[in-house]
Amino acid sequence: MQKIIIAIDGFSSTGKSSTAKKVAQQLGYVYVDTGAMYRAVTYLAVKEGYIAITGIENEKTGHFKNVIHIEKEELLKKLKISNLSFKYSSELGFSEMYLNGKNIEREIRSIEVANLVSEIAKIPEIRSYLVDLQRKMGKEKGIVMDGRDIGTVVFPNAELKIFMTASEQIRAERRYKELQEKGEKTSLEEVLKNVQQRDFLDTTRKESPLKKAEDAIEIDNSQLTFDEQVSKIINLAKQKIERLQ
Repeated sequence: MQKIIIAIDGFSSTGKSSTAKKVAQQLGYVYVDTGAMYRAVTYLAVKEGYIAITGIENEKTGHFKNVIHIEKEELLKKLKISNLSFKYSSELGFSEMYLNGKNIEREIRSIEVANLVSEIAKIPEIRSYLVDLQRKMGKEKGIVMDGRDIGTVVFPNAELKIFMTASEQIRAERRYKELQEKGEKTSLEEVLKNVQQRDFLDTTRKESPLKKAEDAIEIDNSQLTFDEQVSKIINLAKQKIERLQ
């Protein structure tokens, strides 16, 4: 049967990863979570001390503003000698993120990593390195990949492109519930702020900003159930495959 590349882009906390996992599972395709790759690099930066947050006081208002310092060259050197990989878990039914042979799935989902990942993702050299890895993963097709720039940069010729969106409030509530279930201590207010900050950084960065590809199909899942969303994409994929037979 003809195999295709399915590129799923969209805003944070729209359920891209869980949806892409399920779609890949039902089609018998390989799933790649590019967001996990950027989170893994962020975790590496934090772990190795290549990223630091300092507060600078505004003399007029007396308020402190966070300034993030990243040792870009050192981080890139470390990344190039590190091993990022996905390992399939038969128990879970999907692949998890590993860094140098260690499962870091829990670590990369923390609020600390979430607050810093957009800063790491906007570094051109980091994006270029990871995009090369992602393209190699899709050479044989039969892949579902989700992220921010899959349909626009990584696979501009993907046969099926999906762009997922939902309201800020709904996305924040989903993320808050997920963090609570994992035992993370945070507030809905802080999670909403994080969602808004990531939206701004993702859509305004110079390098591969988040935007809908011209030929992408937009899915607003604010009022859709998970199963409805998966079913919609599966049907679109089957229609596309039939047309290519």
